[in-house]
Amino acid sequence: MNSSFTPQIQSSEPNPQPELESMPITKHLIVLRRHLFKIMGVLIALFFCLLPFANKTYITLSEPLRAQLPTTSTMIATDVTATFMAPFKLNFFIALMLAMPFIIYQIWAFVKPALYAKEKTLALPLLISSISLFYAGIAFAYFIALPSILHFFISVSPETVAPMTDINSYLTFCLKLFLVFGLTFEIPIITLLLILIGLVSTQDLVDKRRYIIVGCFFVSMFITPPDAISMIMLAIPMWLLFELGLLFGKMLEKRQRNA
Repeated sequence: MNSSFTPQIQSSEPNPQPELESMPITKHLIVLRRHLFKIMGVLIALFFCLLPFANKTYITLSEPLRAQLPTTSTMIATDVTATFMAPFKLNFFIALMLAMPFIIYQIWAFVKPALYAKEKTLALPLLISSISLFYAGIAFAYFIALPSILHFFISVSPETVAPMTDINSYLTFCLKLFLVFGLTFEIPIITLLLILIGLVSTQDLVDKRRYIIVGCFFVSMFITPPDAISMIMLAIPMWLLFELGLLFGKMLEKRQRNA
């Protein structure tokens, strides 16, 4: 007697992942408000902790300028409130820079639930690299670019003019310089993101390299002080950072092809 049976084949595929429960917009706003409160709390705490050292912090910031000034010159305050407001503004900037890793972490914690596993593995290293490169840009501006720029401007001043810089003007000049170089050092991250989202390929960037190099000098000509030294000291790092981002982009594309 022939007996036939049909074996029950158990599917080896894993159970499909249940769809994520959609959150209403009000719940997203509540979560965002909680992260913003944490950021503001850390910023305020750092600001008041650093406030007793505000004058010493400004002295450290003005050291590159005071080292270039003649012995008969000094920094001045043309406004009554400048002696208080300049260290106050600098203190807030320092607090913001120190709190930046915590701010990045809060942003990461907010967007993390909406990311896929592959996006999570790429997003966190990019965030850490971006803040590290921003710090590197500020350090480059303070230790290398700022002394050279100040030396150039003071050396070309007429002999009959005694350079005496206002403390508010110097602070504004330094903060703009720090911001420009900090954002410039984000070029490798921007290049990688453009490659990751498929907007450009590494071959496209290689083909347009000559135009990108010219663009680096063109952009630096408008966002730096009107002297050749500032332009060169910004344009060359921009070009080298682009090449660094292109190198990592090629490595990423090669790994994706192998996968």
